[in-house]
Amino acid sequence: MDEFVEPLGMRVLIRKDESRQRTRGGIVLPDQAEIPTITGRVVEVSIQVERDADFPIEKYDKVLFHPKNSIPVDFEQDNLLYVVPIEDVVAVFRKSDSPRRRRKPDQDQEHGGGE
Repeated sequence: MDEFVEPLGMRVLIRKDESRQRTRGGIVLPDQAEIPTITGRVVEVSIQVERDADFPIEKYDKVLFHPKNSIPVDFEQDNLLYVVPIEDVVAVFRKSDSPRRRRKPDQDQEHGGGE
């Protein structure tokens, strides 16, 4: 039986990206303590976040988050998993050809009428 971590409340589980000390252009980045936000991939989304149309975040989204209130999860050897309050997720990376917002199943009935 496989184990997994399911975030509860208004939280998501994020796998933090490996830290980079140098940008693609060759600029050396400061120590991580000086960087207020970090990137990662959403591994799991709580049911509460999934049902809330105000938070268009899905599993596998790449996000930018503030780590101050994040809780490290000692679940994998590399320990790059964090339970993050949804209010600390400050941005979701999107491709230009992807929809601006995902549609919730209950929003499908809101097609009638004009602007």
